[in-house]
Amino acid sequence: MIPVPSNTRVWLATGVTDMRRGFNTLAAQAEQVLAEDPYSGHMFVFRDP
Repeated sequence: MIPVPSNTRVWLATGVTDMRRGFNTLAAQAEQVLAEDPYSGHMFVFRDP
């Protein structure tokens, strides 16, 4: 199990995400769509069909 600090937010992308995009594109998506810093220490969860 990965320990997660109690003040960590978990952002869940509810739409379908193409996981072939790679980390850089997913980070850009978190930054543009959610207006959040992908390097903030929070967790961003994406769904692949």
